[in-house]
Amino acid sequence: MVEEIIGVENLTKRYISGIIRQKEVYGARDVSFNIKRGEILSLVGESGSGKSTIANMILRLLKPTKGEINLLGKSIREYKIKNYYENVQGIFQDPYSSYNFFYKVDHVLNQAISHSLSWVDIAEKERIIANTLGIVGLRPDETLGRFPHQLSGGQLQRILLARCLLFKPRLLIADEPTSMIDACARAEVLNLLRKLRDKSGISVLFITHDIGQAQYISDRVIVMKQGEIVEGGPTNEVFLNPKEDYTKALLSSVPSIYRRWYT
Repeated sequence: MVEEIIGVENLTKRYISGIIRQKEVYGARDVSFNIKRGEILSLVGESGSGKSTIANMILRLLKPTKGEINLLGKSIREYKIKNYYENVQGIFQDPYSSYNFFYKVDHVLNQAISHSLSWVDIAEKERIIANTLGIVGLRPDETLGRFPHQLSGGQLQRILLARCLLFKPRLLIADEPTSMIDACARAEVLNLLRKLRDKSGISVLFITHDIGQAQYISDRVIVMKQGEIVEGGPTNEVFLNPKEDYTKALLSSVPSIYRRWYT
């Protein structure tokens, strides 16, 4: 039996908008799914469909209005924060905002390893950081000792991915990780996520509005609209034989150079 890493049950996030005439708005509504060990699941939908809201609730950055999130069969509320983030890590769409530009990029790696491997001596920490950078396709001599503005967006995103790997997490949440980097770097990040899944068995929740990326990277896909799941299943089944009009509309918006993949 394949191990379930994360299970989401009836997850809901409700907001109240307006001051005089208040109105309920749902960022997510009765969303349920799970992710198995070594699986890449994509959440797909337009901006405002609730994808990032779900990611932020799983990352414990937002508190659900109702519903349950289980990690390895146990409610995430039962985990201490430190222990939880040893199992669940995230990278986001804007790598630049994740750095303090007064510090060299080494700072985020040193902070991570100080939490995850605090008992290791300095020389061993340096070796582990260098090896982890190699895993994400970076040379330490070309990245360490530099400030964020001296590196490309793709390099910065890879360093953040290396930072996550220092914790050896079970689940990586990648929220639009390629939206602010160039096309070549996008392909490199996607291939890297697949490589990490294949080699380490890490599970990935991949969030995107890009149908092509979801098709390329995912084992399963969930299509979202206005906070609710519209359709879900194995990636090729959903994209090659969509059942819902909303999914068909998303596919029809794919640029014609790619459309042959889905028709």
